Amino acid sequence: MEKKLLQERQDRILKIIRSGKSADWIREHLDDYHENDIADVFGALTPAERLHLVRSLPVERVAEILEYVEDTKEAETYLEEMPDEKAAAVLSSMESDEAVDFLKETNSTKKMSWLASMDPSIRKQIASLAAFDEDTIASRMTTNFVTVENVMTVPEAMKAVVSEAADNDNITVIYVVDQNDKYAGAFSLKDLIVARRETPLDDIIVKGFPFVYANEKISDCLQIIEDYEEASIPVLSGDRKILGVVTASDVAEVIDDEMGDDYAKLGGLSAEEDLDEPLMMSVKKRLPWLILLLFLGVVVSTVVGLYEQVVAKLTLIMAFQSMILDMSGNVGTQSLAVTIRVLMDENLSGREKWKLVRKEASAGLFNGLILGILAFGAIGIYIIAAKHYPAFTAFSISFCIGLSLLLSMLISSLVGTMVPLFFNKIHVDPAVASGPLITTVTDLVGVVTYYTLAWLMLIHILGM
Repeated sequence: MEKKLLQERQDRILKIIRSGKSADWIREHLDDYHENDIADVFGALTPAERLHLVRSLPVERVAEILEYVEDTKEAETYLEEMPDEKAAAVLSSMESDEAVDFLKETNSTKKMSWLASMDPSIRKQIASLAAFDEDTIASRMTTNFVTVENVMTVPEAMKAVVSEAADNDNITVIYVVDQNDKYAGAFSLKDLIVARRETPLDDIIVKGFPFVYANEKISDCLQIIEDYEEASIPVLSGDRKILGVVTASDVAEVIDDEMGDDYAKLGGLSAEEDLDEPLMMSVKKRLPWLILLLFLGVVVSTVVGLYEQVVAKLTLIMAFQSMILDMSGNVGTQSLAVTIRVLMDENLSGREKWKLVRKEASAGLFNGLILGILAFGAIGIYIIAAKHYPAFTAFSISFCIGLSLLLSMLISSLVGTMVPLFFNKIHVDPAVASGPLITTVTDLVGVVTYYTLAWLMLIHILGM
């Protein structure tokens, strides 16, 4: 139903654009639709239709539409269809962080021409934002915000907000500076609206309003931003001057990027991939981990080779090796996922980390105990029925398998918890303890546990 409604909405937008009516008529009727919906139909238009649409809409509206075009190549194509002056005006009207991101990613031959056609003040602003490292919070900020001075009265502040709102639509939160242009707090637009004329502005200023510094790492700022849940948070220079703000949409994008990066690492990738990425780039991102895992796999195979005598005497136990390895790998990956999620809290105490280790070890122990008992009974019966072994021999083997499950799941839980904790301790991203890495390590744990118990219990003690 939702897909049908979306298609109907897109069809209506296309009908308006292709109506052949005047620019005023098109502009008026498109006012009823969101910029994201208009961006969705850009690809269905011909270059001539897109150019006609761009000429029909205000520059600010075109800029807002292009902000919703996620693919840089597509946005690049649309801008290249416009005259350079028009494209420069559109880029200048975009949110500063969006414009910076686009200009960093585009390889268009017209990029320098667009920059040259911009107002010098806008070009300088974009250059200053582009200078920040990608992993700092300043690289995600926008300069779309409103400030007032703390010496103003409520009516003066309202007048200043109305004046600045013409150029800056991010007015949910109003920022306050002192006479030295330094950050002095903030207040909401709602508080300003309901304040009486005679109310001192100082009474509605929240002097402890949260902020971040421009050179702070994005990962270090996320917890602050999430905890306060404000519409926007100021980004300050070292001398406490407001350089820009991080909005709620910026935060959502940052969190999405961080999760995407962590997800990539958990999958054994050196960086996140997308559908349109070149084949060789995908290979380059995957190959480093695969090479490491290849060598770790050789280690696992070498360890298995050390138990050739055990396998030669009890070939049946080879049939259950994959079950031991799969279960220990799954348990390790589960503990890894829980640990990385918990480690998102940068303020986690040593006691809380120890509590996490105990909890994961207990979960691995009890799950291993339950599955070990099930394996003992089910595999014992299977060996008797299918392989016609004596009951004592069958249940001796199944007991060894069940005990191996218990121990390997317990140890794998500890590995899946302790490895990311160790990486976090040495200031390495715990997501580097990826699923493939943990799985390979737990394979080694499972192999050693299984074959050592088989040698000790079945051959050395029982003499099978």
